[in-house]
Parts: sequence; C-alpha cells; structure tokens
Amino acid sequence: MPDPIRDTIFALSSGRPPAAIAVVRISGPRAGDALTALAGRLPEPRKAKLARVRDPVSGEVIDEALALWFPGPDSETAEDIAELQLHGGRAVIAAVLSALGRIEGLRPAEAGEFTRRAFENGRLDLTAVEGLADLIGAETEAQRRQAYRQLKGLLGKRAETWRARMIEALALVEARIDFSDEADVPEDLIGPALKVVQGLRDEIAEALAGAARGERLRDGLVVAIAGPPNVGKSTLLNRIARREAAIVSPMPGTTRDVIEVHLDLDGYPVTLLDTAGIRDSDDPVEQEGVRRAQQRASEADLVLWVHDATDGPAQGETSPFSGAVTKWVVRNKIDLLTSEKRDELSKRNEFDLSSIVFNLSATTGLGVAEFLAQLAGYAKTYFGVASSLLTRERHRKALNSAQTALDRVLAEGPSGREDIVAEELRLAAHSLGRLTGQVDVEDILDAIFRDFCIGK
Repeated sequence: MPDPIRDTIFALSSGRPPAAIAVVRISGPRAGDALTALAGRLPEPRKAKLARVRDPVSGEVIDEALALWFPGPDSETAEDIAELQLHGGRAVIAAVLSALGRIEGLRPAEAGEFTRRAFENGRLDLTAVEGLADLIGAETEAQRRQAYRQLKGLLGKRAETWRARMIEALALVEARIDFSDEADVPEDLIGPALKVVQGLRDEIAEALAGAARGERLRDGLVVAIAGPPNVGKSTLLNRIARREAAIVSPMPGTTRDVIEVHLDLDGYPVTLLDTAGIRDSDDPVEQEGVRRAQQRASEADLVLWVHDATDGPAQGETSPFSGAVTKWVVRNKIDLLTSEKRDELSKRNEFDLSSIVFNLSATTGLGVAEFLAQLAGYAKTYFGVASSLLTRERHRKALNSAQTALDRVLAEGPSGREDIVAEELRLAAHSLGRLTGQVDVEDILDAIFRDFCIGK
C-alpha cells in the first residue's frame, strides 16, 4: 500500500509544448486536495469533467480543462491520482505548474517517479517497468511489439511461475530435512524435487537460447558502409536514408568521422554507419578517421564494402574484414557503364566467393530497390521471427545465475546432500526474485529509472 506520509508529486506528462493538449498528472496523498484547489471539486472517479482551472491564490481562471480523478489503490501508481487535460500552450502549462508548486505538500516529480511508485506499490514488476521504457523508446514496429509483450508480463509472469515451482521443490527438500525423524514423512522427497528442477532447468535454458534475439532487437542491426575513398559510400548512405545525412563531395577523404543514421527498415531497427575511406595517408586527421572506420566496421553486424565499378576488375581486392564479419560487396556507379559492361559485370565476382555482390547506382537509384529488399530480408532473418522472453543483459544474467544453481542441484543427484540442494534452490529462487524486482534490487533501480522522462 502507498505510504501515506510521502510527498505528492506533479509533472507535465505529455509532449513538449506548444501542443493541442497538455496533460498534467498529480499522484500522492494530497492529489485530491490539489485538484479541488484548482478545479473547485473532485469529479466522479474515472469520468472526465469540464472544469475551470483557477489559481488557488488569486482566483484567476487559468484555463478550461478536463479534470479526472483516480482514487487509489485502483490507479496506475496505486496512490490517489488527479489529471488535468489542458490546452497545450506554454503559458497555460507554466501557470498550472506554478500554482501546484505553491500548494503545501506538493513538489515536482523526478524522472520516472510515477513509474517508480507503480513498481514500489506492486502495480508493475521490474520487467514490466523495463518494457514500458522500451515502449516509450521504440522506433520500429518490431521494437514496439516486443516492448508491449514485456510490459504485459511476457517475462515477469513466466519468471514468477518458475519461482513458485522452485519454492515447491524447496519445500519438499526442506520437509525431508526438518522432519526426517517423522514416520509419516516419505523417505524419497528429493526425487520428486529433482524432477521439478529438471523441467525448470530445461525451460530456462530454452529461454536463454533465444536471449540474443531480444537484445539485438532493442539495439538494432548495425550496418557499416566501408571502402576506399570516393567510391560513393556517403551517396549510398543518403540513398538508403532518403535524405542528405552525409556530405557528398568528389574530393576523396571528405568523411573523416563515423556518421550514424537510424532507420526503420520494414519494421526493423537498423543503424547505418558511414565511415571514412580506407587508404594509406600521411594526414594524421585522416589516419584517425581510417582507424575509427576500421574499428566500427569490425564491430558491425554487416559490412557493405563499396567498390567503384568504373575502376574495372578489383584484381582480387577484398575488404580488410574478410572472415571477421558478414560482408556484402556493393559495386557502385554502374550507371556510368555501358549495357555491355554491366552484363559482363553481373557475371563476374572478383571478390572472395563468400561475399554477396550487388551492382547498383547510388546516384540514380538503379538496382537500389533490389538491394534494399535483400537488406530487409537479412534484417528479418537476423532478428528472427519468434518473440524472445529476454530483452536485456540483466535478464540474461539473472536467468544464467538461476540455471547454474539448478545445474548444481542436478549434479547432486538423488543421493546428494539435502542441505546443499536446498541452498542451491534458494539461490535460484533469489535470482528470479531479482529479475522481477521482488528482492534485493536497490542497486539497479536508479540506473533503470533515470532513463525515464519527467512525468512518466
């Protein structure tokens, strides 16, 4: 239940003004008093009511707004919540927030404080909180779907089911320890406990096997565009991004640092990196650009090695990332070739045979549609079509810890020491408790909630 002596908080919970509508939320024991002071009276719970919002000191009308009242514990934070839906002008918002700030017992909310109170009051577990953060930050349809599943308990409910089964197995083992001298206690209680543990261990291992998909979807597919200078890397980036994201110049060495562009590619998140042309240079600035280009490309999920088709056969040239990362070769500027040269080019692969080769023109768009279709297909395959339970490194570490403890239980076997089995089951249950936030998570709460915006 909410702490009755805690502060009442308020904040603008909608987007940056000016806007058509601005939503101001108030949560805490004095939320009802605050709404009464500004709107005159409390509306019927969970029903919007038109109200004149007045400055409680001067009595001046600030705005006409919709007022809503959500008495706790049946609210998002499990506390009393009031909400004003105002006109979204800066002056209106500033006047309302100023008026609230003059009411005793009220203070502006900190980042993520509404959600933190929902967590502390049992309305959300920690995995749902993380899902909410991901939903707010989702930029693509695939990220939105994954975040919504997490918010609605895809992982949290499963983890609590696993934890309950672990506790049942623990109860069997502890019954044998505590009542070993009782005649009516069966001799073999560890056997049924181990059967439960084996099932749990297999389910957790299955979830861990798909962990990389969820984490990758949160971070996005990283695609580096690399190659020698003046082969059209920046032009290709602009063509894919459909905007002038990078400077294009006929002078080699224009790109000195890594340029990042975030894209929604058929619903999947992709980060494109435009890198400096890779060549030997005496210029220390260009040398640093080449070093950064090589580093970022070697860390990418996919490298597009761009080659100027007008330079003729590459004479066995391959990118410096062969064998290290997935690489596609892009022969650019084919619009400058005759049709006969293009036909000849399509039949030739002078690069290493493991590379997929595309012939296109980033300037005219020739061949780009086919290339983008292949890139979208690669992204779909990369992320996988099945949903993942785990979306963060924290989830993976917690389940790894639980699985390791269960492996130690199974290693003890039916003839193992019951006290060791019991302790390992307690450790496994504790790991799942940390996953959902039920036990010992103060050390990670600040890190999670500081990424939320004010008013959420």
